[in-house]
Amino acid sequence: MFSGMPGNLYFTATQIHCTMAFLRFTKLPKHQQYEYKPRFWDPKQEELEERMQQVENMKGGDAEAIKARLSGGFRRGYQQGGQSRFRKQQVMRSNMVLLGIIVMLVFLSYLFIRVYLPEIAASVGN
Repeated sequence: MFSGMPGNLYFTATQIHCTMAFLRFTKLPKHQQYEYKPRFWDPKQEELEERMQQVENMKGGDAEAIKARLSGGFRRGYQQGGQSRFRKQQVMRSNMVLLGIIVMLVFLSYLFIRVYLPEIAASVGN
């Protein structure tokens, strides 16, 4: 036995390992149990209730109601007629700029091949 310890408190590493393994073997963890309760969810109904709540909030005269009315108006205006025409013009302009850049690059490539390629081929051939 170990000199500093009383006899009944001294365990070897093997005894501790066997004891821990035995305890772990007898007390296996239980499997997880879920309490799943299916519920019906209607996204259209929820969206309608959310819109109704927003309308109720907009009816008030405080600053938050005014902000909500303004932001909602901007969103609706952009999605409707006036802003879609502006967006179409911006997309058309962007596409034209892109087309111009592509045409310029093709022209510069042609010019490079026409002028410098014979010189490069002659210098490589010698």
